[in-house]
Amino acid sequence: MGRVSISPRRAGVAIAALTVLLASGCSGDAPAPRPGPSGSTGAAGDPAGRAAALAGALGDEDLVGQVLMPYAYGSSATEVSPGSAAGNQALGGVDTPAEMIARYRLGGVILVGFSADDPTSGNQATTNVDNPAQVRELTAGLRAAAGKLAAGPAPFLVGTDQEYGVVTRITDGVTVLPSALAAGAAGDPARTEAAWRAAGTELAAMGVNLDFAPVADVLATRSTVIGSRSFGADPQRVSAQVAGAVRGLQSAGVAASVKHFPGHGLSAADSHQEVPVVGQSRAELDRTAFPPFRAGVDAGAMAVMSAHLDVTAVDPGTPATFSRKLLTDVLRGQLGFQGVVITDGMNMPPAKRYPPGEAAVKALLAGNDLILMTPNVGQAYDGLLAALRDGSLPRQRLVEAVTRVLTMKFRLADRPVPELSTLDSAAHRAAAAELAAAAVTQLRGACGAAVPGPVTVTTSDGRDRTRVALTEALTGAGVRVVPKGGTRVHLVGYGDGPKDLAADAAVTVAMDTPYVLEQAASPTLLATYSSSRASMTALAAVLAGKSRPAGRSPVPLTGLPATTCD
Repeated sequence: MGRVSISPRRAGVAIAALTVLLASGCSGDAPAPRPGPSGSTGAAGDPAGRAAALAGALGDEDLVGQVLMPYAYGSSATEVSPGSAAGNQALGGVDTPAEMIARYRLGGVILVGFSADDPTSGNQATTNVDNPAQVRELTAGLRAAAGKLAAGPAPFLVGTDQEYGVVTRITDGVTVLPSALAAGAAGDPARTEAAWRAAGTELAAMGVNLDFAPVADVLATRSTVIGSRSFGADPQRVSAQVAGAVRGLQSAGVAASVKHFPGHGLSAADSHQEVPVVGQSRAELDRTAFPPFRAGVDAGAMAVMSAHLDVTAVDPGTPATFSRKLLTDVLRGQLGFQGVVITDGMNMPPAKRYPPGEAAVKALLAGNDLILMTPNVGQAYDGLLAALRDGSLPRQRLVEAVTRVLTMKFRLADRPVPELSTLDSAAHRAAAAELAAAAVTQLRGACGAAVPGPVTVTTSDGRDRTRVALTEALTGAGVRVVPKGGTRVHLVGYGDGPKDLAADAAVTVAMDTPYVLEQAASPTLLATYSSSRASMTALAAVLAGKSRPAGRSPVPLTGLPATTCD
């Protein structure tokens, strides 16, 4: 599909792009540009200069496409099943992901998938991740299609939600880190940074260059949709962890997108179902919600994800996704963020109150630069293009957004792609293991006392794989495990409540948020905050008496200390 461009329009774009570049880098009133991973500061010739030049050469259709980042159906860019073709037809009137890129001049694609205990599953319409080799082939195909576009000189964005813990899109054949809450319990940002550097290297090897992580939400409520995705309840400790994760990811050449601004953990409601109301005062937002986002910005995060939250102290009745007061005045003005603002999934109910085209325009006008997961690509594209041409979407706002997106792309350019052999390497497993071991927390019982054997491992329903993983780890640690009749170690995880506890368990272990342990009667209580293999290995070492549980609960618990190992 050929690029449509008219010379006066292109000239106007070039002038607008130059205006954006000057405003972002040369105005005495603007914050100084933040260095990129290689130390670039946005002068002509480096990422910002290249972005402005390319934005100035793009026609209307290409400009609109660069701010769209939908999902697509299929595990290949060019060959899909009939079911995937039907999904793509409904989403964008095409058969394959490659055709979607070509037709809508897309700036990027998000890879989606399902995982056990996933609180975001409601807006995951399909899955297109299977194993690392397949993901790398898919991303290569997507980039081949994007390379033919007018914006082809800028690397195509391929993103995913690889948070680790309950939201982890790619699980097979990779190093699986413990959850964010586990990292918060470990309390060592250097370990977090090392683990996330390993994770970033593996994402880069698979062709993923944007991770919608880390979660910067402070867990100020007992939110189940955020839960163990958060680093904890203390804003300063969460801030240090967010900064470490950002540095780790981006040192590996993967852009970090901290989320969910301005802070989903301040409401227990689920934005996958409704618009949560964040009713805290502005002073409380400044004290609790904003510090981790500021830390992410100060660490150089290339992107921030906005959230479908009604923040009554700033812009009551308007979800943050559509709030200029929050995204432009607070995020950019107060926190000084200059990078790419990305919407949360626009296929979520709070965003679907508007038709896709209108929602995309409103999101851009509020200050978002990239529209994620629109429920209909064609309608979003047509709506943006019509708004651009009738003036309801100012050209300068669109060019500003595209210039930011292209700047991020060029900051990610020209980096060597790691080999797939780096995945799940010994060094990466060691980084995950160190973080997991530092996270294990004893909340009741003598610190580090070995559990008398033999041991019987039980779990709440649906956790047989985790039971097997712990059984294998205990056997490896020299603990005899028997099917029944041994000292009972009972595992509970995401979504479990008091009914899932075992009254006769000698040890109860929380593998997600530890709140359920407040109701447990076991004489020994432990928390790993994660069911990853690394976490089960670390737990086995503690149960065997070979490792001291050094973690501290990153959330307050009624009737339980942060640790019994002080």
